[in-house]
Amino acid sequence: MAFRLNAPAWLKHGVSIRAAYVILGLTMVVPMAILASVQNDRGDLGVIGPTYPIRERDFLEYIQKRLSAMQKSGELQRLQEREAAIAKKRIERPKPVSGITRTEKTRVFHIDPTLTLDHAIRDAKGRILYMPGTKVNPFDHLAMSKHLLFIDGDDKEQVAWALTMAKHYDGQVKTILVKGSPTELMKQWKRRVYFDQQGVLTRKLHIRHVPAIVSQDGKRLRVAEMAP
Repeated sequence: MAFRLNAPAWLKHGVSIRAAYVILGLTMVVPMAILASVQNDRGDLGVIGPTYPIRERDFLEYIQKRLSAMQKSGELQRLQEREAAIAKKRIERPKPVSGITRTEKTRVFHIDPTLTLDHAIRDAKGRILYMPGTKVNPFDHLAMSKHLLFIDGDDKEQVAWALTMAKHYDGQVKTILVKGSPTELMKQWKRRVYFDQQGVLTRKLHIRHVPAIVSQDGKRLRVAEMAP
């Protein structure tokens, strides 16, 4: 069953967007709670005849009643607290990047970052700077200011390796985790630590093992998977 929602209509009937999101289950927990409550209230009616579209006002009134009941019972607060705890956990310890293993043998390779434009690049006045089909290497116009360190934050040896590299390069590094808690390391190191969400960077850089370090080498990227 699908519902077409009209935000102004929700507001007109006194239901805030935030409350509507919670009740309609636009989180991971609330949908199950709403569906369970409907099933408990109505039972499994099955298919007993023709179905007709639900009028928006009837649906809004039902949602308002459910919201009021959930607020009075404390169910809404419990769901919100549970969602907050889940969100906090995901921030503190994101899902590990799949397919990344510990480096057993050092491997070094290069990546050419040259791009072929599929559309024209224009300046602020609309003048064409680069035509479609033009090959552009970012290193023709800028340079990497820091080395990128990819590590497993749960591996003490890799964490120690990252600290050694940071000292070697006088702090000109960015540490990126593929596993572990970036917030824990930030507390320990007193500096920013990143996480390769969904493995976007490791895929683009063809990194299969960590620890690894990425640096600029002329007009190419040098990727070194290092055995610690």
